[in-house]
Amino acid sequence: MVYRMSVPELIRIVSRSSPMALAQVERVRTELAALHPGIRTEVVPVTTSGDRWMGDLAALGGKGAFTKEVDAALLAGEADLAVHCVKDVPADRPLPAGTTFAAFLKRDDIRDALIHPDGLTLDELPAGTRIGTSSVRRVAQLAASHPELTCVPMRGNAGRRLAKLAAGDADALLLAQSGLERIGRPDLASEILSVETMCPPIGAGILALQCREDDTATIDAVSDLGDRDAWREATAERMFLHVLQGHCNSPIAGYARSERGGDLSLRACVFTPDGKTVLNAHEWAGPLDPATLGTSVAVALLRQGARELIDGIAH
Repeated sequence: MVYRMSVPELIRIVSRSSPMALAQVERVRTELAALHPGIRTEVVPVTTSGDRWMGDLAALGGKGAFTKEVDAALLAGEADLAVHCVKDVPADRPLPAGTTFAAFLKRDDIRDALIHPDGLTLDELPAGTRIGTSSVRRVAQLAASHPELTCVPMRGNAGRRLAKLAAGDADALLLAQSGLERIGRPDLASEILSVETMCPPIGAGILALQCREDDTATIDAVSDLGDRDAWREATAERMFLHVLQGHCNSPIAGYARSERGGDLSLRACVFTPDGKTVLNAHEWAGPLDPATLGTSVAVALLRQGARELIDGIAH
């Protein structure tokens, strides 16, 4: 017989303070209330250095700029649970010592959305159209598929970028479809791009719940929120990125997919920033576990020259 630990009375949830991040926390609170009606939750919002800084993320040490303050609050005991977008959690290094992922929630849409005020699709955009994005992944793929378009740097949360679009700082935007859904504005998408048109970032559409390793009561309370397919996909993708050791200026994309029969596949790409060189790998796990699949796909790309390509990009 398995004895479950007593659940805590209160779980303090730390999160970035952007509207989208808080919407993600509300999803967790709702799912947790359905599972454990007796648990109270409290939100501990923090503003990260990545949210404050509007320049190149590399200057702040990359994606960790979005998680450092959240991790600190968790480790200091100011909160019990952190909610992260997996795509924002660095995979080239381990989680902070003393913390662990307790669950990966059921995956949302992994695709990118084009937002154009007149409802044009990507292929309909006239030459010279300014696309607002600071994602090296998106810039490289647009350079490869639509070199007639121009990318203009644009950072900030979704609301801030939408305001910049309205102000005329760009003619169109690329945002994550899951992000639009989380802020209640999926209607803004003039086109949802296929993964063949725009390969998503590692960890797209997955929310991860992070706890202190020694907080077994909280881990026990939230672990049942986890989705097995999301765990398998996130594990394969993050191991892929870990083995590849990409940095924040590396245009790397990829996604794992769990099929109904249980098969798991991982497709991944590495680009040069100008999109002129694209390395591709796509493998099925078969009997492999997710981490082994991620390693295998990374090795396939390293054999194609991914190491030299990544190391040749300034960061």
